[in-house]
Amino acid sequence: MPLQDFVFYFKLGWEHIISLDALDHQLFILALIAIYSYTNIKQVLILVTAFTIGHSATLLLSVLDVIRFDSDWVEFLIPCTIVITAVSNLFRTDFDMKSVRINYFLALGFGLIHGMGFANSIRMMLAKDQNMGWGLFGFNVGLEAGQIFMVLIVLIITFLTFNYTNIKRISWVLFISAAVFSLALKMALERIPFN
Repeated sequence: MPLQDFVFYFKLGWEHIISLDALDHQLFILALIAIYSYTNIKQVLILVTAFTIGHSATLLLSVLDVIRFDSDWVEFLIPCTIVITAVSNLFRTDFDMKSVRINYFLALGFGLIHGMGFANSIRMMLAKDQNMGWGLFGFNVGLEAGQIFMVLIVLIITFLTFNYTNIKRISWVLFISAAVFSLALKMALERIPFN
């Protein structure tokens, strides 16, 4: 039943971003879009799609058993990607679209690493009697929908912040990025894979 597979994996992809257990993905998205405002919705949507493409590529290669990763290292690398993204925001002084192009590469490249985090689980879930294509498609559509939902919430908050308070954009970026950096660094230190 392709439709049932699609719905099941759509929900799984949605929860992969929206659930309380998805803090690492939520922090990464927040770090990625912290430098944007509500006026940059098109650029932000392209950015999260770049992340989904990277995430999806790793999932596909893993499900096809082309690549496999040590889960301890992946769980360590995921917060490291968040730390790097947050640090790049902290040293940014210019927010024009030319200066933030690097974020597209961060989203795509780090999406590959984030995709590794779920690859082992989804490989086991895709039973041989299920339609793998519908499952992967459903998961990725759910992932993208969850990210867009998160982005819209953050952009609404930036709209309210920039229009109804005296908070400046640079202060917003520094506050959000420093908070994300702190949380992600704590995660990375807790997940160091060395014994």
